[in-house]
Amino acid sequence: MLTNIFDTHAHYDDEAFLDDVHELLSGLPDKGVTGVVTCGTNLISSARSLELAKKYDFVYAALGYHPENIGDERKGDLELIAELLSNEKKAVAVGEIGLDYYYDDGAPREEQIDLFERQLELARDLDLPVIIHDRDAHGDTLEILKRYRPKGVVHCFSGSFEMAREVVKLGMFVGMGGVVTFKNARKAVEVVSDIPLDRLVLETDCPYLAPVPFRGKRNDSSLIAYVASVIGEIRAVEPQKLLDITCENAHALYNL
Repeated sequence: MLTNIFDTHAHYDDEAFLDDVHELLSGLPDKGVTGVVTCGTNLISSARSLELAKKYDFVYAALGYHPENIGDERKGDLELIAELLSNEKKAVAVGEIGLDYYYDDGAPREEQIDLFERQLELARDLDLPVIIHDRDAHGDTLEILKRYRPKGVVHCFSGSFEMAREVVKLGMFVGMGGVVTFKNARKAVEVVSDIPLDRLVLETDCPYLAPVPFRGKRNDSSLIAYVASVIGEIRAVEPQKLLDITCENAHALYNL
């Protein structure tokens, strides 16, 4: 069995886990999982993520506002998130934050950028890493990251290998998950072939993006073993060695 699996990006507060989250999380260590960061997407989601983190020694939380949930923000929400980040040891990052230009009817880009930058400033003030969401917004995301130069990770990386190189130059990590196992994953394969292994972390984005052969089913942290096998083959590295390296990287990313 593969061990030292560290899932740097999960959503265990999602309704897909409503019926069995505690049974699932309790069983993960027996499947080789040594760490999980479960990420908030608004104030309520962040609070739920933190609650889960406080129940399990190997689970940590990231708190923040996802760009798709910009309409949920109320005055004072970021101050409440900042207070939790300042006072709770299991809260280790600001996230999931960033830009999402995928939907034509999504939040106006100016509003997304404003929320993104306010959370980058929060992370800078608290000296915490950020977890970046970037969907169809590569240009603006990279420009803003170059301006703020945060610590952190671009999760579920979907940009080019040239962009990945720029992210690495900033001292950030690149997060990869189940997508690299898909048949049409040319860009993801190029990225994992190119980036230094000391800048790579693994993730699920569960319940989404389960790797082959579970594509389309509910994802969970134990399935990172399949991602490690595929990336290990691409990089000619034993899957266990890859998991050891990426686990160490995850600890560096989140200051654990």
